[in-house]
Amino acid sequence: MDQNKKFKLVSSKKTRYLLPNILTLGGVCLGISSIKFSIDGNYNLAVTLILLAAILDALDGRIARLIKGTSEFGKELDSLTDFVSFGIAPVFILYFWELNNYGKLGWAIALIYSVCCVLRLARFNLTKINAQEEWKNNFFEGVPSPAGGLVILMPLIYELSEFNFAFEIKNFTPYLTILVALLLVSKIPTPSLKKITISSKTTIFLLLAIGLIFISLLFYTFETLLIFCIAYLISIPLSIFIFTKQKSKYLTKISDEDHEDIL
Repeated sequence: MDQNKKFKLVSSKKTRYLLPNILTLGGVCLGISSIKFSIDGNYNLAVTLILLAAILDALDGRIARLIKGTSEFGKELDSLTDFVSFGIAPVFILYFWELNNYGKLGWAIALIYSVCCVLRLARFNLTKINAQEEWKNNFFEGVPSPAGGLVILMPLIYELSEFNFAFEIKNFTPYLTILVALLLVSKIPTPSLKKITISSKTTIFLLLAIGLIFISLLFYTFETLLIFCIAYLISIPLSIFIFTKQKSKYLTKISDEDHEDIL
């Protein structure tokens, strides 16, 4: 009888939880490895690993929802991974590259960013959206940590790219780091693509766009990444405008419903 029993790492009903968590753990390994390569002075590879960690972070949650493998454990693991990969690793890369030249002030800036990131993640875990405010799912409250981790690396990404704008962008590193740290804990609505629906007619164009993006990242990694970071910063004012407009419509709808109830 005992010979017929097969050893199983997890029950067959829970194997769907493994893949998202494996991707999440892969992200934290990439984040920690990027710190190691930045210590070695290999900033090219360090930034690339942060980019790969961000891609895995974008995939794990979507795959979990697709295969119905979401869990509270996965949610907490994802937050811890985000803190390591985007709250610690990017600012450590910046510290070894430039912030250490500012002495104690540079280390203080690194600490401020990490503290703001962990506060942002803690708030995100506690945020719950009512069913009546479903439209809010298209927005984040503040800059998400993966985006913040890439944006603060913009001066380094510029140095690694082939762009030459004839001015020393490295000097903006401490100011940009503080700005992004404040954006992390702010309540500014930023774009989220979690609830965006794509029609079947536009799927082919979406796949083509994704293919072009990956080709660009493959051959022009840092140039493409820098353009995406700039585009993301530009999208924030647009996101604020759309959020304000949708909020106004929602409040008007609630006001009309209350008025009808009174009548």
